[in-house]
Amino acid sequence: MHQSGNGDGRRVGTGGPGNGTDHTNHPEFLALERELTVLLRRARANQAEMAREVHPDLESSAYGLLVRLGELGGQRATELAAFIGVGKATMSRQLRALEELGLVAREPDPGDGRAWLVTLTQEGHDRVRRVREARRARYAGRLADWNPREVSELARLLHELNRGMEK
Repeated sequence: MHQSGNGDGRRVGTGGPGNGTDHTNHPEFLALERELTVLLRRARANQAEMAREVHPDLESSAYGLLVRLGELGGQRATELAAFIGVGKATMSRQLRALEELGLVAREPDPGDGRAWLVTLTQEGHDRVRRVREARRARYAGRLADWNPREVSELARLLHELNRGMEK
């Protein structure tokens, strides 16, 4: 069984369901739930703000699509829908709105002439880059009194949390 410290010197087992140990009422999991709730609420509000900064008419949920396209380049609509967790109709509607705003374009998939790839336009790329740079600057400002090793450790732990949530 994997064990982790809880900050007070005790060791707490972190086994999963079915191991006979219920951790749901342990203070560390209550604190985790509380802090994640605050973080997620702020993240949703920030996403809406960033979407408006990219374009005043951009839906909050579409911001993640733009970031994904900026990071990975051209994607099929089905890949984007799977990543975001929406259906084909919702994805088509969002992509149509992004095209109308001039932020994305569709181009033939060089690997499959029957399919299309969605890509950021230069305007979309520039707007997303500016917003992400401004966001990183805000993080740097808010965490200016943190040691860079602490920031790195936070990023590492959040990465581990995200990987664990994918299982």
